[in-house]
Amino acid sequence: MVRLPALGGCLGLLALWLTGRFDTSGTWGKRCRALKIGGGREPACGAAGRLLEPPGKMEPPREEEERERVGAGTVPRERLPTNNMEENPDESETSITISNSHLLEEVKKKCRLSARRSTKDCEKSSFRKSFRIDYRLEESVTKSQKGKDGRYINPWPTWKYPSLADVLKWMILEKDNSKIPRCKEELDKELPLVCPYFVENPEQAGMKKGGLRVTWLGHATVLVEMDEITFLTDPIFSMRASLSQFVGPKRFRNPPCTIGQLPKIDAVIISHTHYDHLDYNTVLSLNERFGGDLRWFVPMGLLEWMQNCGCENVIELDWWEENCIPEHDDITFVFTPSQHWCKRTPIDDNKVLWGSWSVLGPWNRFFFAGDTGYCSVFEEIGKRFGPFDLAAIPIGAYEPRWFMKHQHVDPEEAVRIHIDVQSKNSVAIHWGTFALANEYYLDPPLKLNESLARYGINRQDFFTLKHGESKQINVEDENLE
Repeated sequence: MVRLPALGGCLGLLALWLTGRFDTSGTWGKRCRALKIGGGREPACGAAGRLLEPPGKMEPPREEEERERVGAGTVPRERLPTNNMEENPDESETSITISNSHLLEEVKKKCRLSARRSTKDCEKSSFRKSFRIDYRLEESVTKSQKGKDGRYINPWPTWKYPSLADVLKWMILEKDNSKIPRCKEELDKELPLVCPYFVENPEQAGMKKGGLRVTWLGHATVLVEMDEITFLTDPIFSMRASLSQFVGPKRFRNPPCTIGQLPKIDAVIISHTHYDHLDYNTVLSLNERFGGDLRWFVPMGLLEWMQNCGCENVIELDWWEENCIPEHDDITFVFTPSQHWCKRTPIDDNKVLWGSWSVLGPWNRFFFAGDTGYCSVFEEIGKRFGPFDLAAIPIGAYEPRWFMKHQHVDPEEAVRIHIDVQSKNSVAIHWGTFALANEYYLDPPLKLNESLARYGINRQDFFTLKHGESKQINVEDENLE
C-alpha cells in the first residue's frame, strides 16, 4: 500500500531536511503525519523559555580562533596541558602523543599522577586534556578521514550518504508499519515504565570495586555504574528529538525519571550530533545541576558548541584518542569509530566527527555503539579492547533496509556487533522511545531474539530492559581488591 502524505506535510519535511532539522537517518523527523505544529510539552529537562540551540558553529576552531582563545587564557588544542588546571611547563612534555608501545604505560602513569595532583590544588579551568595516548599512530587502526572540503567521511565501502531523492522516496512510497498505539493503557502494558531504583533508594546508587550495573533510561540513554564511577550515554530527557519542542519526533514513552532525580554523574559520553543523541536542553540542565564537576567526552569538532552551552569540563577526541576523569584516572575513555554521520544545520554536514566509545576500567570494560551501520571496524575494536563485560548496542530504527542499512543496524547486525566486539553481555538500546522508522514498534526485541537463536547465543547474554529498569553484571566482583 502506498501512502501519499498531505502536501503541507511534505513541504514541511522538505524544509526540515534543507535546514538540517530533518535527519535522513530517521533521527530528526518521523514522517509527514508527525509534523503537527503545536501540542508540544515543556521538555522535562529545561524551561519553556530557554533558547533551543546555542550560537556558534559546530566545527573545529580555525587557527585565528585558536590564537584568540590563547589571548583569552585558553590553551589551543595542540598545546593542551596534561592537567586540568593551569599549565605547568614541567609537565607539558607528557601531553604529547606517544607511538612506542613500551612507553605507553609509563607516560600514562605520569600524566594521571600530574592530573590528580593539580586537580586537588588548583582552581578548575575549561577545556584541558589531562593526558592523551594516541592509538592513531598505529598502522592497524582505521583512522578518521576528511574529504577535500574538510568534512569527515566514512572510510568503509559499506557507507552511502542519503540523498534528498532517497528521503522523498522513503517519505512518499514506503508504508509506515510502526502502528504505535494512541492508547496510554496499551503502551503501559506493552512498554511499561519502571521507577529507577535510585529514585526510590538514592543511597543505593553507585557500585563498589568490580561491580557493574546498567539502567536503561530510554532510546540511547543508559546510566552505567562501573568501577566506582557513574556516567551517561547520549542523554535526552526532552519530549521531542528536534530543534524545537513544538515540532519533530515526539516520545511515545516518557523518561522514567527527571534530571533532578539522577544520582551523582561523573561523566557523559556523546556519540554524535543528531538531535536524539545530543539534546540541547538536556545538556543545559545537566550542566546546571553538576557544573564543572561533570566531565563531557565528545567527538572532534563539538568543543565550541559545548562551550556555548556553558560546559566547562569538556574533552574533545578523535578516533582512537583516549582520556580519563582526573579523580578516577584508572578508567580510560577511548573514542572509537562507527559508521554514521552528523548534521544539525543546513551547512554543518559532517563538520563534527561521530563514533562509538570504549570505557576501560581496572575491573570492567564497557562499549557504547551509539548510532551506526554495520562495518568491519567492530572487529578492530574487539581485537584491540575486547572482551567487554557489557555493550550497549542499537536494535531499532532499521526499516526500510535499502534506506537505513548504511546508518542503522538491524537486530541481526546488532548481534554481529555483539560478537565482533567480544561482549560478554549486551543491552539493547535505540528502540521503544521515538518513532523514527517504519518497523512495527515492538519488532526490534522480537527480531533480536530470533537472531540470537540463529547464532546460538543465550538471550541472557543480549537482553532488553524496561524503561527505568536496571541489571547488575559481575555482582560477585563487588568486593575485589
